[in-house]
Amino acid sequence: MTRLYRLSGSALEPISRGKLVNENLIEGWIERQPDLLGLDLLVIGRQVVTEFGGRIDLLGIDADGNLVIIELKRDRTPREIIAQVLDYASWVSDLTTRQVHDLATGYLNGQLDTTFRERFGAALPQTLNETHSMVIVASAFDASSQRIVRYLSERHDIAINTAFFSVFEDEGRTLLATDWLLDQAEVAERSEARVQAPWSGLWYVNVGEGSNRAWEDMRRLGFISAGGGDWYSGPLQRLQIGDPIFAYQKQAGYVGYGKVASTAVMARDFETRQGPLLDQALVQPNLAHDRDDPKRSEYVVGVEWLRTIPLPEAKWAEGLFANQNIVCKLRDPKTVDFLKEQFGVVID
Repeated sequence: MTRLYRLSGSALEPISRGKLVNENLIEGWIERQPDLLGLDLLVIGRQVVTEFGGRIDLLGIDADGNLVIIELKRDRTPREIIAQVLDYASWVSDLTTRQVHDLATGYLNGQLDTTFRERFGAALPQTLNETHSMVIVASAFDASSQRIVRYLSERHDIAINTAFFSVFEDEGRTLLATDWLLDQAEVAERSEARVQAPWSGLWYVNVGEGSNRAWEDMRRLGFISAGGGDWYSGPLQRLQIGDPIFAYQKQAGYVGYGKVASTAVMARDFETRQGPLLDQALVQPNLAHDRDDPKRSEYVVGVEWLRTIPLPEAKWAEGLFANQNIVCKLRDPKTVDFLKEQFGVVID
């Protein structure tokens, strides 16, 4: 159960649970801001009518061109909503690229290609809906239904998960907290593995050059980082000492190859060879944002870089693997072969 506390002096005061007068508000919030649930999506449909007569609450597309069904539990029983979302998935799975374009164009009042590029900063894949996933949004889920979702995801590699929302009331303000039943990155990865090549043993890591971090700091001081919330920093926990990684920067390409030297810690606690990371002269000093907040702080993984290059020299070719995940397993054989050649490394 999610609990929320207010810091009052040196004491923690619990914040009382509340209740939304109208749960339909959640649908509108997610439609406008999918990252409320930590989802990096472009919504392309609301109340989408299936040929079976059902209505999908929200339909989204991710940076890889795959579809995501988002269904709110509302007043349905947990087992009813699981059956419903599986029924919707059976319809979504047969949608062609042309049909996805038609659905999205009707909702967006424009061309999907243009909106997709604006949202993700990359071209729309030629083939859409190669796989799909399901997200059930609920305030609570009984133990039996949680077991069903776990069984479908962990035993049968079906991309299904439950996102929970909790409402709190604090001095006249309504607060909303969200959480997941399962690690969403792992759910997606298990599902993708069914239709992809075996894992190469290499990890793909997003550099995230921007207002909070700089690639030049990472390559000079030996680290990668992510922060701003558990959705971003949490995946770094998957990396263990000795893991080989390739670093990628959105809209540029691959910029580094190395091995993990230390596991994830808050930026304030990371030690470089020159001393504490945040005491160094940084290209992007905002790496120190929220330095004392365990939720929003930047988290850092130490890396022994074996080869790095500046962003303007990033290695890229059409058709290589890239997506929005902070950390994921690198499976695509074409990408692995390209990276071996371009970075001059021998990988068992």
